[in-house]
Amino acid sequence: MGITSILLAILVLSIVIIVHEFGHFLLAKKNGIGVTEFTLGLGPKIVGFTRKDTLYCIKAIPFGGSCVMVGEDDEDASEKSFNSKSPWARLSVLVAGPIFNFLLAFVLAVVVIGFVGIDKPVLTDVIEGYPAEEAGMQGGDVITQINDKKIVIYRDVTLYLMEHSGETLEVTYTRDGQEHKTTIVPKYNEESGSYMMGIQVQGGREQVSPLDTLKYSVYEVKFLASSTISGLKQLVTGKVARTDISGAVGIVNHVGEMVEETKSAGAFTVFINLTNISIMISMSLGVCNLLPIPALDGGRILFIIIELIRGKPVAKEKEGMVHAIGMAFMMVLLVVVLFNDIINILN
Repeated sequence: MGITSILLAILVLSIVIIVHEFGHFLLAKKNGIGVTEFTLGLGPKIVGFTRKDTLYCIKAIPFGGSCVMVGEDDEDASEKSFNSKSPWARLSVLVAGPIFNFLLAFVLAVVVIGFVGIDKPVLTDVIEGYPAEEAGMQGGDVITQINDKKIVIYRDVTLYLMEHSGETLEVTYTRDGQEHKTTIVPKYNEESGSYMMGIQVQGGREQVSPLDTLKYSVYEVKFLASSTISGLKQLVTGKVARTDISGAVGIVNHVGEMVEETKSAGAFTVFINLTNISIMISMSLGVCNLLPIPALDGGRILFIIIELIRGKPVAKEKEGMVHAIGMAFMMVLLVVVLFNDIINILN
């Protein structure tokens, strides 16, 4: 893997992280909260400068980032401290990071869809001997619904089949403007290790109008949020193996390999692929940070919601203890994921 590919991969990850932290930073400033440090990276500082009591710096390890606010994790009740602000002000600061990730994903989706269009659920063919052919489906059919799930893009089909593996499907599709319905029981394919309807798509995208570009970009954000949540559910239920999980190192390796594999197709193809990956990473970061896990934004948001319900905050020492346990768990998880990334790279 070339140095250019690695640098591009790190750039993608850095942009997603810095946008997330900038969300926290901007809302902290708007609410009069002091920010002591705004950082990209981890470890020792490489370069930085201080302006208006905030240290802006880049650190040695190019993964992660931080927006350190006054009094965020202690009893500081000074005017510019995080804890001195109202619950709603603190809540706005915490949700801003994930929201900025969603906004970044939307903007990048507009770019991708504007250039290359969307993956409409139009079949190019059906596979002989599989249920779709037996049900009378054929190339040119447009799938509009599976069971109670409305189908907008072809990835809706693949996600639904993954979430409902082997289940009977009530498929609604259109052909020449006429709506048809059929029942399909997916057939198990030993080679792929999955249940298949037996449908094929060309894999290309279709251009849409500027207004539809905005509409489908919103849907892209919604779809990726759903697929991220679906992936987390499968991880918890054991349907996704530990070896399928990637951390920062694995992401950089994957992006770098993608750049190497597609650069022969030209700079535009590399740009679109990098943008697509940035959308997915940004959505994953935004969704995962909203999970009610101690030490993450979602864990802190949960404590504020409890405060709003109770009418008074949870004791800082108790909240701090919970976040410390959560941070310890996250550090262990990071080590496990890093080990997993290294093993996957070596294999």
